[in-house]
Amino acid sequence: MKILVTGANGLLGQKLTALLSEQPSVTLIATAREGIRNPMKSGSFQSLDVTNEDQVNQVVASILPQVIIHTAAMTQVDQCETERYLCWLSNVTAVGYLAQASEKHSVHLIHLSTDFIFDGTFGPLEETAVPNPLSHYGRSKLASEEIVQKMDSPWTILRTVLVYGVVPDLSRSNIVLWVKKSLEDGKTIKVVND
Repeated sequence: MKILVTGANGLLGQKLTALLSEQPSVTLIATAREGIRNPMKSGSFQSLDVTNEDQVNQVVASILPQVIIHTAAMTQVDQCETERYLCWLSNVTAVGYLAQASEKHSVHLIHLSTDFIFDGTFGPLEETAVPNPLSHYGRSKLASEEIVQKMDSPWTILRTVLVYGVVPDLSRSNIVLWVKKSLEDGKTIKVVND
C-alpha cells in the first residue's frame, strides 16, 4: 500500500513515519516543508508545503498514494490565538487542498483532529457529541473536519486528546517535556487535575 504522510517532522509524523517505514507492505512517502529530520528504514521523502495548492495537487498527482495520513497542522493553541490567519491557513485551507486532491484521485484521506472541538464541560464523549470549540484552534480543527466530511472519496477523522512523546533530536515539545523543563527551572505550572 502506498501511503503519503504529511507533517513528517512533527511529533506524531516522526513516530508514524518510523513505524510505517518498518512495514514491508507499505511504500511510504514522508512529506514536510523541509528535509526529513529522522532517517527512515524504507520509503522516500518529498518536499510538500500543504498550504500551497499547486504543490499539493502536483505531489498527489505524481505519487498517486492510496492513503494520505494528514498530520501536518498548527497545534500550538496559544499561537493559534495570536496568529489566526496562519492557523486557518495551516489547519483549514490546507485540508481543503488535500481533500480536493484526494477526491480527484480517489485517495483515502485520514485527517488528524482534536478534542479541542469540544468545550470540555462533559465527557467521556461519543462520536456523535455536538462540538462547541472555545478556542480559535478548536474552531479551525472543527472547520477542517467539516471539509473532510463532505468528501466523496473515502475519509477518516481521528480525534486525539493529548499527543506526547520524545523524538530523537528533542525538536518537538509536548506536555511531558514542558512539565519536566518547568519543574527543573523551578517554575510553577498550572494543569488540569482530572
